[in-house]
Amino acid sequence: MNISLLQHTPDPEMTVALAARLCYSPVGIDELREKLSRSDIAAFLDKILSLGHQSVLEHVSFTFGIEGISRACSHQLVRHRVASYSQQSQRYVAFKGDDFPRVIPASIAESRLRSDIYDRAMQVASEAYRALVDDGVPAEDARFVLPNAVETKIMVTMNARELLHFFELRCCERAQWEIRAMATEMLRVVKPLAPTIFRDAGPGCVAGSCPEGTMTCGKAPAIRAFFKEMN
Repeated sequence: MNISLLQHTPDPEMTVALAARLCYSPVGIDELREKLSRSDIAAFLDKILSLGHQSVLEHVSFTFGIEGISRACSHQLVRHRVASYSQQSQRYVAFKGDDFPRVIPASIAESRLRSDIYDRAMQVASEAYRALVDDGVPAEDARFVLPNAVETKIMVTMNARELLHFFELRCCERAQWEIRAMATEMLRVVKPLAPTIFRDAGPGCVAGSCPEGTMTCGKAPAIRAFFKEMN
C-alpha cells in the first residue's frame, strides 16, 4: 500500500478560521485576514470545533494518490459519497502477462495451507482471464472473473469535514483491516498540515467514549493514546 498527498488547500487552518470569522464579523475578508494571527487561528478553531460548527471545514480539501489496495478495499472506500474518486479502470486497462497484482490478507499469508488455497484460486482466475482476453473477449467482460483481491489505484479528494467522519469510522478497530490501515496512514499524512483541525481525529474513542457500545474492542485507552501521539 502506498499513500501520497498530491494536493491540498494552502494554509488550511487559516482558510477555515477565515471562513468561521466571516460568519460572526461585520468587517471585510481582507481586514479579517490581516487581523488573524497564528495564535488567534488555533484558539478560534478550538472554539468553533468545540461548538460543532463544522461546515467551515468544507472549505479545505485534500487529494490523495492511493496505490496497492485491493478492490475489496476500494469498494468500501467509495461508499463515502462526499468525496471525488478517479480509479484505474479494469475496462480500459487490461492485465498483461500471466498474473495480476493482488493483495493477500495476513490471516491467509500466515498459513501455508491457506496460502496454497489462495494461490490456486488466484491462478485459476488469472488463467481464465488471460484465456478469455486471448480469445478476443473485451477486457470489460473478461474482468468478470477477477477476484476482489486484485490491486487497484485510485485518487481521492475529500474536504476536512468528511475526512474527520471518514477517520472516525475507518480508523476504528472494528473497521476491516485494510481500509483501517489506509485511513490511519491518510491521517498521518494530513495531521501535520492542520494539527488543530485533526488533533482529535481518529476513531470515535479518541475524542470521547467508545461509540460502539457492546461491540467495543475494549482497547480504547491504548487506541486513544496511539492517535493522540501520532505525528
